[in-house]
Amino acid sequence: MPHLSVNPSSKPNCSTVWLISVLLGLLAVHTNANDVLTVPQQVSLSTNMDSQQLSISWLAGAATTFDLMILRTELNESVFYETVSVMVSQLSGRHEWNWTSVEPLQCTSLSIKVRSREGQSTSEWSNTEILQGSDLPSEEEWQMFPLDRVVPVGANTTFCCIVKEGEQFGTINYGNTVMNTTRLNPPLLSDFVCETHDLTSAVCLWNERNTNLNTKTRGTRHTLNNRTFTLSRSENPKKECRVDHWEGNWTLVAVNPLGQYSLTDSAELSHRVTPVAPENLTSVAHAMNATVLWQWKYDGYSSLALVCQVELTSQGYKTNHTFSGVDLRAVVLPDLYPYEDYSVQVRCGAQQNFWKWGSWSETMSFKSSSIVPEAPDMWVWMNKDYTGQVIWKPLTRRQSRGLMTGYEVTLWSPGESLQHTDILPPDTFAVPVNLTLMATASSDNMVMATVTAKNTEGVSLPASVLIHLRLTDADPRAVSQAVYTDSGFSLFWQSDVNTTCAYVVEWHNASCKWNCPVDWIKVAPGNTNVSIESANFQPGVRYNFSLYSSSSEAPELLQRWQGYMQELVPSSPVLSLLTTQEDSDILLTWGHIPLVSRRGFLLGYNIYISSGSQLRLLANLSDPGSRSYTVKGISEGSYKFTVKAYTSAGEDTGATASIMLEPFTDWLILEILASLGVTALFLVIVTFLCYKKRKWVKKAFYPDIPEPKLPGDWSRSQAPLDVKPPHHSLVHMVERPEWDSSKEALVVIPEEDEDEDGQGIGDELVDTDEPTSLRYYNQVVDERPIRPRYPDSSDSSASSLDSARTDVTYTGIHTSGSSFVFQLDPQGSSEGHQPQADPSFCAGGGGGYRPQMQSRVPSDDTGQASPNPFPEPQAASGYKPQSSWQMDSPVDDGEGRSHASSLGSPTSIASTLFLLPDGEDHTEEKQPSSSAATWLTNLLSSTKP
Repeated sequence: MPHLSVNPSSKPNCSTVWLISVLLGLLAVHTNANDVLTVPQQVSLSTNMDSQQLSISWLAGAATTFDLMILRTELNESVFYETVSVMVSQLSGRHEWNWTSVEPLQCTSLSIKVRSREGQSTSEWSNTEILQGSDLPSEEEWQMFPLDRVVPVGANTTFCCIVKEGEQFGTINYGNTVMNTTRLNPPLLSDFVCETHDLTSAVCLWNERNTNLNTKTRGTRHTLNNRTFTLSRSENPKKECRVDHWEGNWTLVAVNPLGQYSLTDSAELSHRVTPVAPENLTSVAHAMNATVLWQWKYDGYSSLALVCQVELTSQGYKTNHTFSGVDLRAVVLPDLYPYEDYSVQVRCGAQQNFWKWGSWSETMSFKSSSIVPEAPDMWVWMNKDYTGQVIWKPLTRRQSRGLMTGYEVTLWSPGESLQHTDILPPDTFAVPVNLTLMATASSDNMVMATVTAKNTEGVSLPASVLIHLRLTDADPRAVSQAVYTDSGFSLFWQSDVNTTCAYVVEWHNASCKWNCPVDWIKVAPGNTNVSIESANFQPGVRYNFSLYSSSSEAPELLQRWQGYMQELVPSSPVLSLLTTQEDSDILLTWGHIPLVSRRGFLLGYNIYISSGSQLRLLANLSDPGSRSYTVKGISEGSYKFTVKAYTSAGEDTGATASIMLEPFTDWLILEILASLGVTALFLVIVTFLCYKKRKWVKKAFYPDIPEPKLPGDWSRSQAPLDVKPPHHSLVHMVERPEWDSSKEALVVIPEEDEDEDGQGIGDELVDTDEPTSLRYYNQVVDERPIRPRYPDSSDSSASSLDSARTDVTYTGIHTSGSSFVFQLDPQGSSEGHQPQADPSFCAGGGGGYRPQMQSRVPSDDTGQASPNPFPEPQAASGYKPQSSWQMDSPVDDGEGRSHASSLGSPTSIASTLFLLPDGEDHTEEKQPSSSAATWLTNLLSSTKP
């Protein structure tokens, strides 16, 4: 600023004062304008190729007037340069300007720059943004733009042709008309710039397209600030030229038969400093940090303010650290991992008027020193008894912080003096424990498990978990379903106020129940969600997740989840599919599918029945807990059923069981019982009807034998009926000497020999002048019961059995119902003898019924009866009537003929049949009839009404 001195005695110079004031005002205005105008930042480009419109946006504060410059990059020709007024967009907060190009935007590269303007004051130009065209050397085919455009009639359209690299352009024809063409990018120069490395000389760089004019006379010639130089022949488009002194303004001219092209560049030396790569890198490494040192090639850097970037690589990861300072030759790298291998490289740039980064140095490697390891991340798995395992995660190389030598596991009871310690090798990460002894001896049911890690530098801090020996699980009904997403299993829970240290999320294969391989993760106490991802997760495997709260006390189970990474169809069908017939129904029962074979959450079961080669769906059971199904109303036959379990991924292969449905046994029994009941009812009805109609039945099937009808009063009486035969009608009984009294005999009992009580009258003589009543008596011959073929009423049968006799009537004669038997002498004498009662008759009860039988024998010349009138009777069953009669034609034999021969066929009063001979003697006894037949016979042979 100029110094002004004023002389009071002199006259002031007004013109000088005015000039100074104007200069100061202009300086103030210029300074204020520079302070207000902002260089546009973050220039961005977007295009609409169909409308050939370029949209430009930038940030420039409150400025509203800008200069826009659009150049063809290769020719450095201005396409658009105007001052425009642009307001800030309310939506994006940026200044936006749209420009429509005459040529398609794909034809050539465009360079865009923006600066702020306020009247005559302007800011610096923004960084140049380049819109890359399609005219790149990498494009190996011819291209034409635009393609398939529709324009109104009379409109003008500009086309561009991009020539394949290495070939020459000819012409463009529209029909037969050759169109005028303009070259947008001749084989000229681009990206011309000059910079310095040593703060003295200049290095100018540019890109040059290959023109294939490689001969000496046709090749491209170059001049830099009117000084000719020759470039080495190379396919590399990058070209450079060195100049010993910095000149500030540079002009590059390239000339070949196709034309001439020139590029210019100007800049101050301090604005184009590009430091060379640092040399001779060394390091001093510690456990947690390292110092990296290097040297510079040029001494001028000792006064240069530099900014350096150090790239640190470890285990494939790269991190950048930035440092700055004058004569920067060393930096300290913090936050290193102990016992870790690192590699480092450095590059620098000018701190003031930063132009660009220099080249990277060569890579240098070092290793940090070791210290004691970190505390292991441990957990405890307990089985249902007091056994379990203490597990911990292997320490990584960074966590081990040195060469590992082993682990130490200690179990001790806080309230007791019990303690147990194991020393384990470095490749062991779990140890089984049995806390039975401590559980019985501990008073507070607590055991502390502690794990420490050891390396060559020492022992880590202990990691501890308090084990509650009475730990109870949460309610199994609280198990939720975890869903797997791209980020893993997402778990959510409510915040627990008792959690002061961290949450622990544990997971393992759900099919494991004993000493399971467990994984876990610790979550900060303020979080209420986590995504669990693991390389060990497999499709079709169910995993159990458990959330524990971690505090100074023993871990407390808060929540449980189950989930699949991916559900699959079950790998095996249901177990033990059985079919059971229940009446006309079939009961299907089956067992569960093992958890390891489910491979998804079971949603239910489908029941199928085989129909030929097809399966027909019978039912869908949506309850996965179902274990049975009843198929109702099945007819007899063979059936095959299939049960398939299904998950969200589909059905399994199914289990099949067959059954032959037999006739319903209970129904068969009921049918038999019903048939018997109907039969019994029928018999009862028939019996009842027969009983009600017994007169008709007896008349129809067992008619009564008509009784003899004689004139006069033949009413039946209890007294014997006296028949008065002629005086000569006597029956003479001839007794054989060998006659057995137990055998049958026909006797004649005179009426006079019986009194009214049936007793004999002693030795009184029989009046032979009175006709003798003929009586027929049977003899009891055996002990078998009486079995009449057609018995009458029970009363009649009993009377006949008790009396042991049968009254016989002859034609014209009716015998008495009560008479005593007198044994007559063989000569038929009328002399009296004391009658001898038959012993078998007197014995009475139970003897079989057999009548007397007397066979007729021919008489001799004298008319006397046969000396053997009573032949030995044949033993026979049933009723045998007396068969000692002749036919109704009597034989006249003088005085000795028998009047009995004139009698008719004998009948039994108590019998309904004629007493006729059987024609033959039966020697075999008839078998007793059944009780049912006897009952029916007695019913039908009831007493006459």
